[in-house]
Amino acid sequence: MAVGEARAKESESSSYKTRLRKGYEKFGIIAILFGITILMSILSDRFLTSANIINIIRQVSFIAIIALGATAIIITTGIDLSAGSIVGITSVVVASYAHPGQNSLIVVLFVGLAVGTIAGLVNGTLIAKTGIPPFIVTMGMYTTARGLALLYSDGRPISNLSPNFIFLGAGHVLGIPVPIIILAVVAILTHFLLNNTRLGRHIYAVGGNEQAAVISGINVNRVKIFVYAFAGFLASLSGLILTARIYSGQPGLGVGFELDAIAAAVIGGTSLNGGVGTVIGTICGALVVGVINNGMDLMGVNMYWQQITKGGIIVLAVLLDMQKNRKKA
Repeated sequence: MAVGEARAKESESSSYKTRLRKGYEKFGIIAILFGITILMSILSDRFLTSANIINIIRQVSFIAIIALGATAIIITTGIDLSAGSIVGITSVVVASYAHPGQNSLIVVLFVGLAVGTIAGLVNGTLIAKTGIPPFIVTMGMYTTARGLALLYSDGRPISNLSPNFIFLGAGHVLGIPVPIIILAVVAILTHFLLNNTRLGRHIYAVGGNEQAAVISGINVNRVKIFVYAFAGFLASLSGLILTARIYSGQPGLGVGFELDAIAAAVIGGTSLNGGVGTVIGTICGALVVGVINNGMDLMGVNMYWQQITKGGIIVLAVLLDMQKNRKKA
């Protein structure tokens, strides 16, 4: 009886730990975001105001949109270092088409979004067809796209944008900033794609075990090409609304955005080992970084300390991911 009771207790303890781990994986990032929000509201009485919260979400929206594309790529065990440069080339190209009376908004949107989609297709095709590591391919695109942005604009900003284009970055609908609305729509569509479509299941399958995915008949190359094209599309979308937000096309726009996007995805629970990642987690990860940066700004903390803090959070998130994968093994 004693042996049986001991085994029953051990089984119950193991079951409890499993439930606790699954609960953390599901809701941990939300709890962390909530805790940091409470902490910042205690440290600064200017933090927890409706105007400041909306400002945080609007600032985060540009990175979060890119991070959703990064999430899809990381789920397949890939990486994309070119997103920030795609933002830059999109910015100057779209600004050159968006002068008052020059083109309709549809044409401007088509041209802007095509830039990133094509860049993403190039990334995905090279990775899928040549076997060159994603790090190398996207690093090449990072340099190429930034160079093209500088060449296209002669290194100068492009201003004088039409009011209907500027509305995309600076306008409001029912009091809600348009970038926040765009982020919400993109998040919903991305969630649906990853969780309610055959393609979404294939994305997770490729990241979980690529060889098994091949054996089961999944076109792995097609999946990889899609996720990089999708990420390029979202990087251009972010560049487009950010250009409208600052009223000009800037060839240097988006520097460092790729790292912020990867950070948001990893902090939100997307595993660098592939096969794991959620839209909600990535949005929360972006908000964690945004809340910390905003809170530090309100407290007058030096921006260099903000970078150090962000780096520490990224390392901690990766360590937690590694520990989680060891336990599963």
